Amino acid sequence: MNQRARTALVLATGLQRLVELRISSRNRARLGRAEQASPATYPAMVAAHVALFAVSSWPRSGRRVSRSMEVAALAGLAASAGLRLWVIRTLGASWNVTAHVPPDGRIETGGPYRYVRHPNYVAVALEFACLPIAVGACPEAVVLSLADAAVLAPRIRAEERLLDAIPGYREAFRGVPRFIPRPGRRSRQIPASDSQSRVVRSRNVRYPQLMATSLPNAR
Repeated sequence: MNQRARTALVLATGLQRLVELRISSRNRARLGRAEQASPATYPAMVAAHVALFAVSSWPRSGRRVSRSMEVAALAGLAASAGLRLWVIRTLGASWNVTAHVPPDGRIETGGPYRYVRHPNYVAVALEFACLPIAVGACPEAVVLSLADAAVLAPRIRAEERLLDAIPGYREAFRGVPRFIPRPGRRSRQIPASDSQSRVVRSRNVRYPQLMATSLPNAR
């Protein structure tokens, strides 16, 4: 891949990121009340993504990878873009890059969430590994991937705590792997009636005084 093609690849990936940020901002404005998972890590995540594009856009005319590695990296980038678009389409208005989770959010078990709990982070990991390799920055790909993992680890833990608080989430994703699909491990759809009953029970436990006032003949 020559330098012009490398520049076009980085620009195309960057343009995709800008579109995603616009979609996220629009969704976040419509989401309403929601808690952000590990807000302290968000600036570090932004810095990691800026570093990814800065490193990948730096000219490296003398550094090339083998044709097979280049093809594999481009395939990984295509898979990353496709997976992220699948996630955005599946989550719809709930998708956002800031990891804001509404307390009464709908449990999504379709699309890529049928197979893993965090497909969006799989897409991010693929991008951090494959974009630098595609432009000949193999050592940088390792460093950037490690930095990305360090940022995402506390964010994922915090996000899972928020998701676990949504009634029915644990039941829907019991046994489902975080990142790598496994045979026979699939999420399951929780019936709406069961989910609603769990919401009521959860609110009653959180606010026990509601249990008495919700009964028509309570004294």
